[in-house]
Amino acid sequence: MTTTDELLAELAGLADPRFLEVNRRHGDDHAVNLGALRTVAKRLKTQPDLARELWATDDSAARLLALLICKPRQFDAGELDAMLRASRTPKVQDWLVNYVVKKSPHAEQLRRSWLTDPDPVVASAGWALTTERVAKKPDGLDLAGLLDVIEAGMKDAPDRLQWAMNHTLAQIGITHAVHRDRAIAIGERLEVLKDYPTPPGCTSPYAPIWITEMVGRRND
Repeated sequence: MTTTDELLAELAGLADPRFLEVNRRHGDDHAVNLGALRTVAKRLKTQPDLARELWATDDSAARLLALLICKPRQFDAGELDAMLRASRTPKVQDWLVNYVVKKSPHAEQLRRSWLTDPDPVVASAGWALTTERVAKKPDGLDLAGLLDVIEAGMKDAPDRLQWAMNHTLAQIGITHAVHRDRAIAIGERLEVLKDYPTPPGCTSPYAPIWITEMVGRRND
């Protein structure tokens, strides 16, 4: 049985200052290549108790590993809320939401409570869960109401929250034709991420372009 201390030592051995330098530009503080981290997780498989111990270390690489080997159903809603608020870095936050919360039976409860949270990082997680519902389980969602909130608040929202709201805006336009023209119009008026540098071959995050391009692909 591999212990937490042994894994921390292994992760320290995998740390590379070059990765840390790049990650710091994005607000992260782990120095382990994510591919190497996934290799360790594949070896360990699912270990809920070990995952809890790794999370408790407050080390970002260890927490990322914990999220790969945990069972999403092992955490109650209160634990997941506390984990998000303590997660500190964007990569840990993203993996927590995408790999754990989205697979949790508490996802909808948390989506509702996080969506209007005064902490913009927590609210961004609520919008990420909303984007998931817009795409996969839209029944019961007030899409027009979501567009109202986005139109009123996205322009001046902090970066992470703005990005998450913009993703919801684009997803509404992509997957719901009845709201597509309004979603594009909101994007054009607010101009959020209009000038975001987009590498060749990638889709711009500017909602009007994003929506138009994705819809065009579906119709090819």
